[in-house]
Amino acid sequence: MDHLRRVRLVGIALLIGCLVAGCATEAVSPANPQIPVPASTAQLRPGDSLNVALQGVPDASTNSVQIDEQGLISLPFIGQVSAANQSTAELSQRIRETYVAKRIYTTVDVSVSVTERYIYVGGEVQRPGRIIWTPDLTVAKAIQSAGGFTLYAKETAVSLVRENNAYPIDVKLAQRNPAQDPRLMPGDSLQVPRSPF
Repeated sequence: MDHLRRVRLVGIALLIGCLVAGCATEAVSPANPQIPVPASTAQLRPGDSLNVALQGVPDASTNSVQIDEQGLISLPFIGQVSAANQSTAELSQRIRETYVAKRIYTTVDVSVSVTERYIYVGGEVQRPGRIIWTPDLTVAKAIQSAGGFTLYAKETAVSLVRENNAYPIDVKLAQRNPAQDPRLMPGDSLQVPRSPF
């Protein structure tokens, strides 16, 4: 009987020790990773929608274009022009120079404006797809804009992809603590994995 009592006491002591250790571990506050922010959001990137206005020419026009995955846009008479990683002013200058160099126009006024920029949400959300980017868009807000998580979503392991790097984000933590909810940049994508359970 004494042996059985000792085993029970040791078991209870171990259980209490585990509980205390568990509570101590929870006291350490978890954090989402610090994600590098590009130096400028002014640079154009694939997926951006633009208006390119040609003025001061006989056939003045405004062309709605979107930068493709290769960073190119296509315009009348000159075809493809590299647009990614430039500001709107730099792209305006490049387009003007291309029209003049190809002798389409001798002079042309070009203005480029960004109409919409996007982020992409995929995986276990109600409405996967692209979402219009705004400067205050965060991971949790983007998930809400995509209709929220599905029943099978692994909410604590969402992957944020920015400039070919992936970062794990705990969206439950981000919802509880807004300081842990990273802001998104144009061109970012979120992938919500399926939970194994």
